[in-house]
Amino acid sequence: MKRPFVTLDKIREIIKEHPTPFHIYDEAGIRKNARALLDAFSWNKGFREYFAVKATPTPGILKILQEEGCGVDCSSYTELMLAEACGFSGSDIMFSSNVTPPEEYQYADRLGAIINLDDFTHIDFLEKVTGHIPETICLRYNPGGDFVVTNEIMDTPAQAKYGMTYNQLEEGILKLSAMGAKNFGLHAFLASNTLSNDYYPTLARLMFETAVSLHEKTGQNITFINLSGGIGIPYRPDQKPNDIYAIGEGVRKAFEEIMVPAGLGNAAIFTELGRYMLAPFGCLVSTVIHKKHIYKEYVGLDACAVNLLRPAMYGAYHHITVLGKEEEPCDHMYDVTGSLCENNDKFAIDRMLPKIDIGDIVVIHDTGAHGFSMGYNYNGKLRSAEILLREDGSWELIRRAETPKDYFACLDVTGLFNFE
Repeated sequence: MKRPFVTLDKIREIIKEHPTPFHIYDEAGIRKNARALLDAFSWNKGFREYFAVKATPTPGILKILQEEGCGVDCSSYTELMLAEACGFSGSDIMFSSNVTPPEEYQYADRLGAIINLDDFTHIDFLEKVTGHIPETICLRYNPGGDFVVTNEIMDTPAQAKYGMTYNQLEEGILKLSAMGAKNFGLHAFLASNTLSNDYYPTLARLMFETAVSLHEKTGQNITFINLSGGIGIPYRPDQKPNDIYAIGEGVRKAFEEIMVPAGLGNAAIFTELGRYMLAPFGCLVSTVIHKKHIYKEYVGLDACAVNLLRPAMYGAYHHITVLGKEEEPCDHMYDVTGSLCENNDKFAIDRMLPKIDIGDIVVIHDTGAHGFSMGYNYNGKLRSAEILLREDGSWELIRRAETPKDYFACLDVTGLFNFE
């Protein structure tokens, strides 16, 4: 059974100043998890985690990860702005983008970020818009076909818009080296939210074999391998979490078998984890404001899909705890809904929960990544606050909730509304 990292008493304390809904994050859990990742890959001297900013673009969170030695992976102009504002610069930043506007390459170049090229044609484009090719550059690989790890994990790279073919990698390295590049990295992202200790080692073997082949054919220096993301978390209470130490050991074994004999034993390993780093250490807190009895039993929350889009967008499961009723039997079936004018605005369908009353406070688990960040303003709804639960038990508002004034800020509404 999943247990919240925050108590009912603490939530009641917070609600006195900041009403629900809001996202809350567990600093202690974030730091412990980041340290475990770094420890699991400590065998690689150059190892670096580049946290995927898109998962949780919140300065208060990024600063914690920065203190734990992480860099950031950015994919847009504003994410680069956020990284710079938080004190990241140079090789602290990986810029991984696709269909990239010129101003984004220019900004990444000014920051000295490691640029990860998604497309062969972007080589000339990058030189045109920045005036040069950096000495260190990364290329994104798409091996095509199906990528199978176990019977439960299969993505189809051939259907993905990302990355280059092997032949384009080879031609691209030769072309880039003639244009001044000296150090090359390889990147690939082939599966998402995997609950298998085999995914990363399998991906690593593919990438290491590719790196060795490219090194032999081009004679160029492959200085890092970016395994990107894809390590998942157990959203359902009956699922088992990944063992990051087993994953790190599997990658180490592949590294020593493939990279070291080829003379590439000094290559660094990079990761770009978002979900694994943050999802379990954030939750959405909401209050029950209505109950409806028609053909089904409905529980209506003051949160909706604008606060957490994943269930509405693709039926994602998020566990729900009714605070204060953790020990009561889950003998009532409900659809747990929000207030949007869309029928898919449901956090849970036919979910067995304790008897719920109006005024109960519920915690929707595992929203620390791709939770707040996917928020939007449909129906004129406003984005919620974000709160950090500190290691010492205190709490801090790290993003205030939006107001109607924020919602209308881009419009010429002078004199139309009173925002007092």
